[in-house]
Amino acid sequence: MLNKEVADKVIGHALSCGADFAEIFVEDSFSSSIGLEDQKVEGASDYASKGAGIRVIYAETTGFVHTTDITEKGLIEAANAARSVAKSSPNSHTRVVDLSGIRIHGQSETVDLGYFKQRAVQELTLMDDVARSVDSSIVQVTTSMGISGRHFVLANSNGRFIDQSTLRSRVAIKSVAKGDTGLQSGYEPVAYTVGFEEFLDMIDFEELAKNTSKRATVKLAAVPAPSGTLPVVIQKGSGGILFHEACGHGLEADHIKKNTSVYTGRLGQVVASSLVTLVDDGTVSKQWGTYGFDDEGEEGRYNVLIRDGMLEDYMWDSNSAKTFNRESSGNGRRQSYRHLPMVRMTNTYLLPGESDPDDIVAQTERGVYVARLTGGQVNTATGDFVFGTQEAYLIENGKITSPLRDTQLIGNGPEILANIDMVGSDFDMTAGSCGKNGQSVPVGTGQPTLRISAMTLGGTADV
Repeated sequence: MLNKEVADKVIGHALSCGADFAEIFVEDSFSSSIGLEDQKVEGASDYASKGAGIRVIYAETTGFVHTTDITEKGLIEAANAARSVAKSSPNSHTRVVDLSGIRIHGQSETVDLGYFKQRAVQELTLMDDVARSVDSSIVQVTTSMGISGRHFVLANSNGRFIDQSTLRSRVAIKSVAKGDTGLQSGYEPVAYTVGFEEFLDMIDFEELAKNTSKRATVKLAAVPAPSGTLPVVIQKGSGGILFHEACGHGLEADHIKKNTSVYTGRLGQVVASSLVTLVDDGTVSKQWGTYGFDDEGEEGRYNVLIRDGMLEDYMWDSNSAKTFNRESSGNGRRQSYRHLPMVRMTNTYLLPGESDPDDIVAQTERGVYVARLTGGQVNTATGDFVFGTQEAYLIENGKITSPLRDTQLIGNGPEILANIDMVGSDFDMTAGSCGKNGQSVPVGTGQPTLRISAMTLGGTADV
């Protein structure tokens, strides 16, 4: 898509105004997905996109132009436009110019999408059959599968020239059960940074369907969740999103730069229990947020954020790193060539501890066991958050007992980190999508089974 000779010419044009930095990001991407509801195809889509984003930085001003014309002439024109934008604003400013015209739609020539859809329908139909066979209470099953690919070439005035291709595959199933308490659902997504063939070998589709329907049917006997403060045990993997939202975003250096994070100015301070070591790791094999190079050409890295409860570092892209005279930590990411890169998480997870997971439950006289969390939201300036539960149970006399109706977990990031008093020796990860400033990127989250000694639940029953 871009060779070094053309890259040198384009960068030369971009720098001709005396700019401090210039970058070309050329991207060719595709995605394909198909969904079944009650074994009928309800949604199928293909999308392909190709274009380039050119960034020019002059003093404190950024000019950014994106275009679908990736010929040498088109790139030079875009570079000249970005250069003009960067030079025209005397004060700190970012301006984005769209030269893209009409987006490109259609199938990718490098992937057999016909084969993908044939196999996808086959596996999704199997999952539907298995999910319904679990119990007669299952009244609805929705399944979906998708693949995507992204090839980008990046060149910049610092001498970087990166050529990277990434394939991702995912599947999801939702089962709905009907009983005396109404409708209850179970949902399970699985996703990896691998090609479709490898993905098929990795996933036990029948087991995935069984577990999802069992989750829905168990919830038919759910009782109201407690309202008040109790110890909360979170099963491995399922609670990683809590750390992503409750503290991960607050450790992204753009929030530090703007002083909109509760963790601003706290490097070297104790911000969590001594049992907490939190990392962001773009190198984890096959996980959803993994890559070789970030979208600024920096290698993906293993970055320790909190070590034994002490805040060790933030996550950096080139922009935030420049402000603090630091180096990028490989966390510069963008949704596509149409977007400027910004500091984002990759795979963020809590390292395992030494406690036996069964002992964590056994040593909890009364509390709540959360087997799966859903999405949440956080105020990065204060650390306050709210998360939903999709599967949770009472803990009574050190044993997991009654299933609970869906409820909310309410708390404050720093307070919750300080209240972690047991961390299990097990570990698991889950895949998700992270939205920030209008951009969405794939991320992984994970953690061992752990206990939070006190947490607020938004249920309706008495504690």
